[in-house]
Amino acid sequence: MTFAGLATRIGIAVALAVTGLSHAYLYIHGYQHIPTIGTAFIVQASVSIALAILILFGGPAWLRWAAAMLAGGSLVAFALSRTVGLFGFSEQGWQPSPHAAVDLVAEVLVVGLWAAYLVERRRAAARGQAEAVPSAAAPRRPRLLFR
Repeated sequence: MTFAGLATRIGIAVALAVTGLSHAYLYIHGYQHIPTIGTAFIVQASVSIALAILILFGGPAWLRWAAAMLAGGSLVAFALSRTVGLFGFSEQGWQPSPHAAVDLVAEVLVVGLWAAYLVERRRAAARGQAEAVPSAAAPRRPRLLFR
């Protein structure tokens, strides 16, 4: 794995952990009492933390896709909660502060780093590096955190 690949993997994991911890904090401090939204917050927190750990320790590439989809879905939910509402729930502006801004930045960072990961992977494949895009027929080596 290249330095850029390692950096994007660590960046995605850290940003996911930040948004997961923030959603868990909000759940504990009041959102647990909001029907549907409270459940969504604890699920988002749990999945974010799990994905962050798996990605950090070298999980398969499809986990980065899952992370980007989770972050993208959270961004859509954030936008809906500020505009038309989501399951009857709406908020105004950047409340709760600072969590709204922290989550927004972390989720945009996840999506941006995922895009950077894709670009780096495609460039490596174009250069003909076999490790960049493993074929289905090639034997799989164990993945380590640092190579």
